Amino acid sequence: MSYREQPAPGRLLLDDTVLLTAVIEASQNLQSHTEYIIKVQRGVSSDNSWQVIRRYSDFDVLNSSLMVCGISLPLPPKKLIGNMDREFIAERQRGLQTYLDSITQHPLLSTSLVVKKFLDPNNYSANYTEIALQQVSMFFRSDLKWEVLEPLRDIGWRIRKKYFLIKNKEQPKESYVLSWVDLGPDKFLSDKDLQSAMKLLTGLSTPYLCPLLFSSTSESSALLIRPFSESGSLRDHICKVKPREMYLKKYCNPKKSQGLELQHIKLYGRQILEGLKMLHDSGLFFGHLHTSNIIVDDDLCRLLDVENGVLGVPSVLRPAFTQFRKINTTESIDVFCFGHILYEMAYGRPPEGVPVDQYPSVPYTAVVSVLQSILSTEACKSGMPTVSELIKTPLFSDVQLQCSEKLQIKLPSRLKEALKTAKESLEKRLQEEQRLLHQHRRLTRAQSHHCSEEERKKRKIMARKKSRQTACENEEDVSVRNNNNSGSGASSPPTCPSSPTPPSTTEHAPF
Repeated sequence: MSYREQPAPGRLLLDDTVLLTAVIEASQNLQSHTEYIIKVQRGVSSDNSWQVIRRYSDFDVLNSSLMVCGISLPLPPKKLIGNMDREFIAERQRGLQTYLDSITQHPLLSTSLVVKKFLDPNNYSANYTEIALQQVSMFFRSDLKWEVLEPLRDIGWRIRKKYFLIKNKEQPKESYVLSWVDLGPDKFLSDKDLQSAMKLLTGLSTPYLCPLLFSSTSESSALLIRPFSESGSLRDHICKVKPREMYLKKYCNPKKSQGLELQHIKLYGRQILEGLKMLHDSGLFFGHLHTSNIIVDDDLCRLLDVENGVLGVPSVLRPAFTQFRKINTTESIDVFCFGHILYEMAYGRPPEGVPVDQYPSVPYTAVVSVLQSILSTEACKSGMPTVSELIKTPLFSDVQLQCSEKLQIKLPSRLKEALKTAKESLEKRLQEEQRLLHQHRRLTRAQSHHCSEEERKKRKIMARKKSRQTACENEEDVSVRNNNNSGSGASSPPTCPSSPTPPSTTEHAPF
């Protein structure tokens, strides 16, 4: 069933995970207020940049929208008198720049719609909730057994994905979650192959994958229905929050988050690895592993949103693994993401940055050993272990699983080949982005070195030496010419044997 109009030809699929940077370049005073001219850049290419103009009141509105996160953000205070003074405006501009840096560098705030709309209104002006409601309404008109209970507003970080709590009129006591999502820039399957892949995933019953009950795709979006888990995700368990709350409120500054006991780290980690191994062995790719995409129910972990890989939506950790050129395959991406999960299970919070070489003291040395094999500087430079190698580590090898039989997902040969080609295209896009980032880093380091104080001093010293050497050479040339002119016989200008003799400047008289 296609329930959405075809996208306009040439429609650009933005990767919402590409970071935006913002620099206030200037300010201008109008009659009663000051405007700040902000240069915004997407990614590392200066060609992909634009300007937006914002007043202090716009910053204030943005800050009010972000207060739900529970973080004290450094917005400069209001001032009613003297707010047009030149010195005050310069000081406020510096404060607003600090504020912009704090939100664009925060892993959750930087991906929020209010921040994207503030910095990039041209690409984020659409009302995604309204679009989702239109598509959902069309679906319900074609299938009358479903009924919307309530929208689940902003329970996930993805801008182009909306959630609704629904029920089946034939089973009124059961709750389900319907999600609508735009297809992403890594959607490399044809529409026919995508429908085949979604048909395979729908109704798939395995211990470590959250079941998908219904799916429908169009040329630009997908609609999905799965059971709603009141127990919440692994991150909900770690942060001790309610599943239905807004993600910024739940995860930006959780007050009660706590790491798990070793027995749960071992059990949950092994179950997650078994789910990954089953996907990789079958030819499916994931790339979206994080604690919010793992449902925990009765000590059983199940991977959620496994279809994200074929739908082509970007991973929340893409800005992190793009930094490392050795993390360039779908399996290495999943292993890298698993390292983040393991860290969060151990310490109750995600790592502040990667690589991680210093680990807070924990009583679980086996956990730290696995973390070092994934998140350390050496691991990020040399490459990730495989999923099978992680299963064989002392941390997970002795875990007793309820399901001891080998799990398999059988794919039709045509679909398996299409998935292989799509996976290669996905990896190629990642590797090209990593190559550009590597070039940008080299150029930045060269420019930084060239502009450093020490390097400037060296260049001044070299310039002085060269100047003195040139002066000495000029004096020697003058001395040689004087000696030649003072000798007997006809004089001629000295010439170098390797250089052509200068042509005569004497004019010839006409015949």
